Amino acid sequence: MITDAATLLDAAVRNNADWCETMCRAHGLPGAFGPRAWSNPRRTPLYYPDAVTLTADASAEDVLTGIDRTTPGASVKDSHARLDLAAAGFRPLFDAQWIARPAGRPVPPVTAGSRPVRTPAELAAWALAWSGGDADEAALFRPGLLADPATTIVATYAADGRVLAGAVLTDSAGVTGVSNVFTTDGVPLSTAWAAALATAAPDRPVVGYESGDDLDAALAEGFETVGTLTVWLDA
Repeated sequence: MITDAATLLDAAVRNNADWCETMCRAHGLPGAFGPRAWSNPRRTPLYYPDAVTLTADASAEDVLTGIDRTTPGASVKDSHARLDLAAAGFRPLFDAQWIARPAGRPVPPVTAGSRPVRTPAELAAWALAWSGGDADEAALFRPGLLADPATTIVATYAADGRVLAGAVLTDSAGVTGVSNVFTTDGVPLSTAWAAALATAAPDRPVVGYESGDDLDAALAEGFETVGTLTVWLDA
């Protein structure tokens, strides 16, 4: 079982890169893993980086040589906040904290109506709730994700069928990654976290990254910070 912070950080980084690859493949845009970075030669889907560093010794060349910079908007996730890409024309977009929750910690009570999304229609409703009703953003989540054995999309439903909360789980690198955590209608984030933690395998640490109020909500659910990342945007 993974318990030390350094190993949890490595696993969280690889797990997140695996999720980026899964999302890109769902859009017919597979990337490639190298020894120090994952990168994609074509522009990736909305909100997803064009490259992710996998190791602390990754260089600017590792992430810049394999991506498309013919138009503005390429992004790089520096998983260890070690790179300076300003000289290459990038600017820092945001920093965030990698988080990890060791296996075996008690799971908070789950709201009734929480379960995995199973059908394309359920996924479409989940994605619309996640996007706040923006159909273009909701199109990011394609039905092919439901067939991926490493991916579980979790929803919490109201009695009338409305999606109140959700998250995405990704199993890889010996951990379960949690991303796209959201709630609607003023529902507290704890509802989404409880559903995600209850669905995750109990024998795996749960990892992800968050910032700001979302980070505070994760820490309240038993997560710990294990490292810092920086996302850079090509101007």
